[in-house]
Amino acid sequence: MGASKGRKEQDRTPPPLPEPLAVAVADSHTHLDMQSGTPAEGLARAASVGVTTVVQVGCDVPGSQWAADLAEQYEQVHAAVALHPNEAPRIFLGDPDGWSRQQRKAGGQEALDAALAEIDRLAALPHVLAVGETGLDYFRTGPEGVDLQKESFRRHIEIAKRHGKALVIHDRDAHQDVIDLLLAEGAPERTVFHCYSGDAAMARTCAEHGWYLSFAGPVTYRANHALREALTATPLDRVLVETDAPFLTPHPYRGRPNAPYLIPVTLRAMADHLALGEDELATAIAANTARAFGY
Repeated sequence: MGASKGRKEQDRTPPPLPEPLAVAVADSHTHLDMQSGTPAEGLARAASVGVTTVVQVGCDVPGSQWAADLAEQYEQVHAAVALHPNEAPRIFLGDPDGWSRQQRKAGGQEALDAALAEIDRLAALPHVLAVGETGLDYFRTGPEGVDLQKESFRRHIEIAKRHGKALVIHDRDAHQDVIDLLLAEGAPERTVFHCYSGDAAMARTCAEHGWYLSFAGPVTYRANHALREALTATPLDRVLVETDAPFLTPHPYRGRPNAPYLIPVTLRAMADHLALGEDELATAIAANTARAFGY
């Protein structure tokens, strides 16, 4: 066993089903293609606890096509299509270290243009309601990828506005640059910050512009006081909830597989923090999500 001797193995069993919500809500951001089991099974589990709608989010061209196909198949699924911020540099510069497990060679501007053309084509479909997740991510992509991320972000903003679709933002370690670029380009009428990670001051800035903030499992983590302060600072009519499953499983199941059926865990923690009844918060979130994505 070596260095791992005596170390407790991480529990990877799926968490139990929570008590159902009385008011149905949506998971505003999930990745069913990365979860175990079939989409039908995942959707059924979610519906059994009151999560009756999901937004399936693409991160590359194949994943975006998959999201669009799933949304066409299931009435309760809406699709978002995009190149993830880290995807644009991989397409242009290549992925020699295989982090994406695709071992891609550098494709240059031609490959990036072709990928964005596919996203544009998918964004025009009626069952695709959003362009995203797009934005900026300074955590995983180095300085050589920043300008490519910004170019991709600008072009996604243009696609969203031209097709009248919501824009779903991925913002990691890039708060001010994301806001500056949104303001410079002109944000779409409906803009959602997925897995919001900013502070209360940024939440107030977002609210001033009418942007929606979607909160995920990290809002339940004990150390994330600043994130809960941001939730408090967000107007109730701009609050969404998501899983980002299979990632970011809420407390007390952190580290175990996440799935849309765990939305009630996060929503109840949010309601407790806001001193709201869960039905009141669920009612607001259901209306906000429908308004944000236009369904």
